[in-house]
Amino acid sequence: MSSELLPGIHPTRMELLILKRRKNLAEKGHDLLKEKRDALIMEFFDILEDIRKLRGDVNNALKEAYDALAVAKMIMGPLKVEEVATSVPPILELDVSTRNVMGVRVPLLRVEEKSESALISSYGFTDTSAKLDEAVEKFRNALKAIIRLAETEAAVKRLAEEIEKTKRRVNALKYIIIPRITNTIQFIELHLEEREREDLFRMKRIKSILAAKA
Repeated sequence: MSSELLPGIHPTRMELLILKRRKNLAEKGHDLLKEKRDALIMEFFDILEDIRKLRGDVNNALKEAYDALAVAKMIMGPLKVEEVATSVPPILELDVSTRNVMGVRVPLLRVEEKSESALISSYGFTDTSAKLDEAVEKFRNALKAIIRLAETEAAVKRLAEEIEKTKRRVNALKYIIIPRITNTIQFIELHLEEREREDLFRMKRIKSILAAKA
């Protein structure tokens, strides 16, 4: 706990009242930040569970996609598959925005698919295998799973950063700001009490001097 005093403080009754209000606000702020930190931690672990599942989904989707691609290569030949692949235009577009999670802005990734006609017109179905179509669909699903995973991992990273920032603010209030305000209040109260004793002693002395003269 910090034993320092706040800088630039004058030991007056007005300053004492201001500091007591400031301490009250700091304590309320500390409690609110603790609640926010705890809620962020709960949300963090909830999303962390989602990441474990999504990573499994991505691994499975990629395995299925590469298995389908391997079969398509065996049927059509690697060169033909490569020729078709280079002729296919992008069929997915990524829209990036943000959403609010516990007061934290996290990335929101939306996948927009182009029409099937764009894919169909890029290569003929007569000289290709249905296994190639299957591979294309599975890679499309794998890409969607990867984007969902990327979005979730980005959210976890932002939440972790916010948790750390909130934790620093909670600790600063608990171990530095509130103790310094408390110490300064005690210092001012002691100073005022000492001044009151001096004033009382001075008044008694003046009364005794006046009584003696009378």
